[in-house]
Amino acid sequence: MSRKPLPADFMWSEALDLFERAERMHRHFFRLASTPLAEASWEPPVDVFEADGDLLVVVALPGVTAEDVEVHAEPGAVVVRAYRPQPLVGTRHAVRQLEIPYGRFERRITLPPGRYEALAHELSHGCLLLRLSRNG
Repeated sequence: MSRKPLPADFMWSEALDLFERAERMHRHFFRLASTPLAEASWEPPVDVFEADGDLLVVVALPGVTAEDVEVHAEPGAVVVRAYRPQPLVGTRHAVRQLEIPYGRFERRITLPPGRYEALAHELSHGCLLLRLSRNG
């Protein structure tokens, strides 16, 4: 004879699932930075498109100004660093929900094999657009 699940068992199972999902999201968006201050760091989502050997890298950066963005080339990768400030810092607002990551971030984007030259980068509609051309 099988036992009917109790409502408390179901609620406990749902609570554990929600906790696990929250932990997964936290790990996805936040990690400790390798800086002496160990600031909270987040990684924005990135899309990479390729056509005829050229690349278009799109980095979602809503709320980040162009002056706060740094782009550096590394062998086989491009590194984007920036800072997204909290919009209401210094105000007396109580936080009821906080899902958008703020603060400093660094994202290393691995490129397909080859050597690339940066053609242009611009911040448009909250996205950083990096255009790279393959050399050789």
